This record gives sequence, C-alpha cells and structure tokens, in this order.
Amino acid sequence: MLWFTVWTVLVVGTLAGAFVLGRRLWRSGLALGRELARAGQTWEQLSDRLAELQALAAENRVDTGPTVLAPRGPLRERRAVLREERHARRADRAEKHARTRQSWRAYWS
Repeated sequence: MLWFTVWTVLVVGTLAGAFVLGRRLWRSGLALGRELARAGQTWEQLSDRLAELQALAAENRVDTGPTVLAPRGPLRERRAVLREERHARRADRAEKHARTRQSWRAYWS
C-alpha cells in the first residue's frame, strides 16, 4: 500500500509539472508569434521608409561628374555655397563645444 501511494504521488506530480511546463511553452510560443508578427510589420514600414528615402536621395543627388570643360561660374558658385555651409557647421560645432566647456566648468569649479 505504501508503494502505491508513493508511485501515485510521483506520477501525479510528474503530470502536474508536465502540464505547467507545457502551458508555459504554449504561452511563450504565442508570445513569440505575436512578436514575430509585430517585427514583420515594423520591417515592412522600415522598407517602405527606406524606399522613400532612396527616391528622395536620387532626386536631390548633386552631380559629381567630371568638370574639366564645364563653365567656371556655376562651379565657383557651388564652391562658395559649400564653403559657407562648412563655415556654418564649424561655427555651430565651436559654439556647442564652448557650451559644453562652460557646463563642465560648473561641475569642476
């Protein structure tokens, strides 16, 4: 009679553990499926946005072909625009660095 009780408890415990483990695996599988569906939607949105950005980049592409025999006026104007943009970026960067230095001086003073 004692062995029957021991084996009954062992079998019932094993079945209960298997049920809990199976339920957890089922729920994890469902959660994985939902996340994969969400990832697929995100991938679709990302690929659409990438196609838009590639089309926009193709529209706004600057000609970088050879300019040996091209008229010099437009080339000089383009160079002047690029130089102004470069100086503006350099000034913005210097201003940002100065603000950072000032903020760090507040910590170290």
